[in-house]
Amino acid sequence: MRGKVVLLWGGILLAMLCAACAPMESEAAENSYQLYFREEDLSASSGGDVFRTETVELAEGLDTQGAVEALLAGLLEGPQNELLRGTLPASTTLLSAKVEGSQALVDFSAAYSTLSGVRLTMADYAVTLTLTQLPEITSVKITVQGQELAYRDKQVFTARDVLLSSEEDVVGTVEAVLYFLNEAGELAEERRTLDLYEGDTQVASVIRALEGAPETKSLTTALPEGFRVRSVWQEDDTCYVNLSSALLGGLAEDQPLGTALRSLSQSLCSLDAVSEVRFLVDGEFEERYGSVDISEPYTA
Repeated sequence: MRGKVVLLWGGILLAMLCAACAPMESEAAENSYQLYFREEDLSASSGGDVFRTETVELAEGLDTQGAVEALLAGLLEGPQNELLRGTLPASTTLLSAKVEGSQALVDFSAAYSTLSGVRLTMADYAVTLTLTQLPEITSVKITVQGQELAYRDKQVFTARDVLLSSEEDVVGTVEAVLYFLNEAGELAEERRTLDLYEGDTQVASVIRALEGAPETKSLTTALPEGFRVRSVWQEDDTCYVNLSSALLGGLAEDQPLGTALRSLSQSLCSLDAVSEVRFLVDGEFEERYGSVDISEPYTA
């Protein structure tokens, strides 16, 4: 299987393929994952696809910690295809890998600090895209010898941070009403025109916008810090939002989870094609998500 990721030299934008939104886990081999590498000749892929993937089968019975370590070992070993190259410096070693809540903490040796610019970006996202395939992992923090790289513009990465389509692949727009928090802590509307990329969906574009920042300065996100949606898809007029149980352990007790779910559901229901939202947890219907009742659909 060959994966696609486009990197713009001017920066990283947010986008997401529909394939990342649909519930595909049951269709793939249970222990099959993709390792992300790059084209050997970067100049040949300028303006095009940079990343390619190779499939690896993990041993059965691995816990999340073991799976993270196994995937990182595969990245460090490098690709089998002679036309591909690893994004990590050849002398890089893994000093430690830990799982805290839904975040993987990865610490590399000093060789990783020799990366900069686009090559650092490619390495960061090769690691991120590889590890966030695990259902328990939604974000990745990468350090070098226990220290953050000060010249990075961010330290924690998610799969949604990676540009999967260039600006030239915008195929349309959709009008949506997004719900953020106002200064009184109440949900307030922000009307937006959202870009739709090739292979994108309307519901994915709404989630992407909510996980970003509002355009109105007086508003703030309603999602708790570190909160991420695992996947989202639409069937008929029902939108399904798949949440991760692993996130719950990392959320503070005073964080308004119910408000976050209302922000998601009301924003999604603002789409003409969506009349109700159903929440799932790890791909299954549940009565509650944390302290919030999700047994019934949210309607417009």
